[in-house]
Amino acid sequence: MPPRETSVRPSPAVLTVLVLALLLGVAAAAGLLAGHGDLGDRLQRGLYLELRATRIALAALAGAALAVGGVLVQGLFRNPLASPSVLGTTAGAALGGQSVILLHGTLGALLPAWLVPEMALPLGCLLGAGLALALLLAVVGRVQRGGGDALVAVLLVGFVLASGFASVAALVTWLAAEQWELGRALMSFSLGGVDAKGLRHVGLAVPLVGVGLVAAWAWGRHLDLLLAGEDEAAALGVEVGAARFWILAWTAVLTGAAVAVGGGVAFVGLVVPHLLRPFTGVSHRRLIPAAALGGAAFLVACDALCRLSPGSELPLGVVTGLVGAPVFAWLLLRAGREGWL
Repeated sequence: MPPRETSVRPSPAVLTVLVLALLLGVAAAAGLLAGHGDLGDRLQRGLYLELRATRIALAALAGAALAVGGVLVQGLFRNPLASPSVLGTTAGAALGGQSVILLHGTLGALLPAWLVPEMALPLGCLLGAGLALALLLAVVGRVQRGGGDALVAVLLVGFVLASGFASVAALVTWLAAEQWELGRALMSFSLGGVDAKGLRHVGLAVPLVGVGLVAAWAWGRHLDLLLAGEDEAAALGVEVGAARFWILAWTAVLTGAAVAVGGGVAFVGLVVPHLLRPFTGVSHRRLIPAAALGGAAFLVACDALCRLSPGSELPLGVVTGLVGAPVFAWLLLRAGREGWL
């Protein structure tokens, strides 16, 4: 009797990654074509394509970073409705970026020549995210040494930090309100967007996001074990304190890089991982690559939608909010029906 032929079918996670890669390609093609410029003009076509390709690259980097940061936070807290903003690092990165814009706008002549705005803005965002992370870890460490619940402390301290940094950011915006161009720059940064960026931003963001994505994937198995609880993970050999530190640190790097190139963009880290989890399963080493592609495709598509406005372009953060808020509401309703909220 001849042997039966068996067909090997790709797993749902592999199919998900392939579909997301296709969606990213479609979104990138739409991003190249969308806009008010005339691609029929041969003299301007190269410039238009270069500008739009830069926007696509920055949107993809920011979307991938935010989505993977959401995966890390949701895995750490064992809550699919968590987002990187709960740590306060997103607000810290935004405050760092706004402070740099204000500093350059008022004291630019006194700053060293090598500290150009393209380099200063990412550095400010990373420093702001790092400051928020340092404060978070310092307070959580004291709580943990006193016998308190570290994860609850992270949530509470993150909420306080996010509120405090947002208040200081409002003060920075008020200080710049009398200078029209400076105030407009701060408003544009806070509303989000990748339109006023160039290839230098891409060069600065690629290593940060690339290293952050690889590091997040490397901690995937630890996140899988942490899903069973910290005591069970410790019994299986996980150094819970070290794992928590590095997961929070890489989340801060990813969110800082995303804010540096995309400004204030909401909902990506919240909804993208949760929407993909039914297709990839709970394994973080399968979910993280899918989330990176899904976040990139989502933000590239939203950036293309920004340019479909008949007047001036819509801010990227406004579009992601208009798309993400209904999805988040649907997730809340679904969570209530299934009883896991």
